[in-house]
Amino acid sequence: MDYLPVEVIGNILSRLGAARNVVIASATCRKWQDAWRNHLHTLTFNSSDWPLYHEFSTSRLEILITQTIFQTKGLESLSIIMDHVDEFSAAPVIAWLMYTRETLRHLHYNVRTTPNVNILEKCGRQKLEVLTLAHNTIMGVEPSYQKFPCLRTLSLSYVSISALDLSLLLTACPKIEVLTLDSLDIFMSDSQATMELTSNSLKDIYVEAISLDKFILEADSLVKLHLKDCTLEVFELIGKGMLRFLKIDDVSVIHLDIGENGENLEIVDVSNFTVMWAKFYHMISRSSKLRKLRLWDVVFDNEDEIVDIETISSCFPLLSHLSLSYDLREAAIHYGLQGCFVLENVIVLELGWTTISDLFSVWVSGLLERCPHLRKLVLHGVVSETKTREECRMLANFTSSVVRLTRKYLDVEVEFEYE
Repeated sequence: MDYLPVEVIGNILSRLGAARNVVIASATCRKWQDAWRNHLHTLTFNSSDWPLYHEFSTSRLEILITQTIFQTKGLESLSIIMDHVDEFSAAPVIAWLMYTRETLRHLHYNVRTTPNVNILEKCGRQKLEVLTLAHNTIMGVEPSYQKFPCLRTLSLSYVSISALDLSLLLTACPKIEVLTLDSLDIFMSDSQATMELTSNSLKDIYVEAISLDKFILEADSLVKLHLKDCTLEVFELIGKGMLRFLKIDDVSVIHLDIGENGENLEIVDVSNFTVMWAKFYHMISRSSKLRKLRLWDVVFDNEDEIVDIETISSCFPLLSHLSLSYDLREAAIHYGLQGCFVLENVIVLELGWTTISDLFSVWVSGLLERCPHLRKLVLHGVVSETKTREECRMLANFTSSVVRLTRKYLDVEVEFEYE
């Protein structure tokens, strides 16, 4: 190592994520120390990388991190993930942030301190482009525009914050493009019943495990919206029709409205969701550019409702990937497959069941007939550990029917996915 050029050593160091072994090695020669100071741009401290971290006292961890950070110059990415570690003192943490903030572009921060450190205050008005915060409290966000003039990605997980502060924080990031809100503890002021977020630059938002009465998102440039495991009475999206990707997974919502944002949708993925089909279809009916539609484990609000596949074929002419899984009934099969419609461009078809029945075989056969250019068929099923004789008979009959179908559609690749 003593004969390697400093630039080579620096290049090696800049690609190392975990720092502990590097700190030990850096003391072996002056050249390593110089390379460390001048060429290391990324530094990661993750308690899960140290199997024996519990043998370190909190003060010892503070000293180790402090000594390491203060050996660097021009650090651009800093990740400090201290899961299951006791609270740190606020003073050393503030020292880390103050020492690195002028050059830092990426900060991943999951550190509990006493007292709480105001990360926004310490890192505001700098070059920060990515900010990931976890298990922290955010209070008293200043209504200051462009507090984070360069921030493009913001991720908050298990963070306590008021609806007003979250709204102000988003306003303070004029270039934000990606926003992740996961398991937030959101509290409302006495005069506030609605959480309203507004951003002209936001393109991608992921919201998980959040409960609210009313959530209004105004985002003119939004391309991707993903809601997961949320409980909402009302969700409204206001925008200029840029939305291309809509995913809803295990969400309870009484009123869902994406306004005029359905015209450019290319992917709609809905799973574990109760729908009123007529209302849901109306929401996406103008999505003439739709290429992938997934309705998986959906439950109809009205048991007489069905997915009208004939209407799907006429309204979504570019559809190439169709995935369907819901409770099949004889009426759903009869009315769902009536008409002379053809899914002309569908090349991938995924169908699923929770309870196998003869109806499923009829459904699979009927849909295959209407996909003349199909290349791949994927069948998803649930197979219980203990099956009755009747269930075994059903599964055997279904398998036989699929074998007969494969002989008829030799160009179609068939896959089975069992749970």
